[in-house]
Amino acid sequence: MTPRYRISALVLATLPTAALAQQDASELAKQLSNPVASLISVPLQFNYNEGFGPQDGEQSYVNIQPVIPISISENWNLISRTILPVIHQDDVIPGESQAGFGDTTQSFFFSPKLPTRGGLIWGVGPAFLVPTGTDGLGASQWAAGITGVALVQKGPWTYGALANHLWDVGDGDTEISNTYFQPFLSYTTKDAWSFTVNTETSYNWETNWASVPFNFMVSKVTRIGKQPISIQGGVRYWADAPDNGPEGWGARFALTFLFPK
Repeated sequence: MTPRYRISALVLATLPTAALAQQDASELAKQLSNPVASLISVPLQFNYNEGFGPQDGEQSYVNIQPVIPISISENWNLISRTILPVIHQDDVIPGESQAGFGDTTQSFFFSPKLPTRGGLIWGVGPAFLVPTGTDGLGASQWAAGITGVALVQKGPWTYGALANHLWDVGDGDTEISNTYFQPFLSYTTKDAWSFTVNTETSYNWETNWASVPFNFMVSKVTRIGKQPISIQGGVRYWADAPDNGPEGWGARFALTFLFPK
């Protein structure tokens, strides 16, 4: 075999491996669009918002939000989803700067390992608000409630919604009755790009205040060495918010470490 033919044979031999790598990355990207996928992930999600109050205060925070699936039987998973915010804000309270932790949201989803015959993927379980907030950045109040998610994945499309409701429990001065609703739509390409739009609507039944941000996100699954990661960026528009903000546009960037089985 001449050197030219050896090179051609080598190129042909690597094509299936490259195609398989792209397929694996695309599958990981689709799993990331599924909140109850059997995939360990650790997102570090940076958010920026502005327009708070009369001095147009600014807020940035990083959500540390590991997702850990646990097999509890032949047919069921328990999915643990944790959100711990690390917050910095200026003039959200006029004339003050604050930094520290926010309250932790902890959710557990009991979810079948396989979709229904119609392709429905779902999960339901308890949710808790843990008062980990630094003074002025949390409710200083325990809360508990129920959470659920339902979605369908067909071809490159993922669409569905996640929701929860929390009520205050135990001692504390803060009354909590909050509903969170997150419908989402995502399109994933064969080369592991994902385009996502969602809202993260919340409604406080005690104050009758609604927050309605729309997020427009682009993400890509790739690797650093052997470690698969997802890099995400996008913008947010506040369609509605309490009287003291936020307003207008915001931003979100995320780095997610993936640990497929």
